[in-house]
Amino acid sequence: MYHVVLERLCKCAMKHNTEQIRSFTDKNEAREHAHEWADNLNNTFCGKHGFDIVEVDENFVISLENGGFVEACEL
Repeated sequence: MYHVVLERLCKCAMKHNTEQIRSFTDKNEAREHAHEWADNLNNTFCGKHGFDIVEVDENFVISLENGGFVEACEL
């Protein structure tokens, strides 16, 4: 199994009841989903944080980076 993990849940993620881990049987599918998920988070959340992908072993972690696009979101 390959996992896509949201590193930390900010207030926006909690507000949207965002799950923290998604699992896949195919690594390429997990990689594609990680990029799509991070892009979606970057475009739909408040913009205080940016989301990026880091590959860790056989998994993909969506990291929460300070600085983002628009307003303020709390951790």
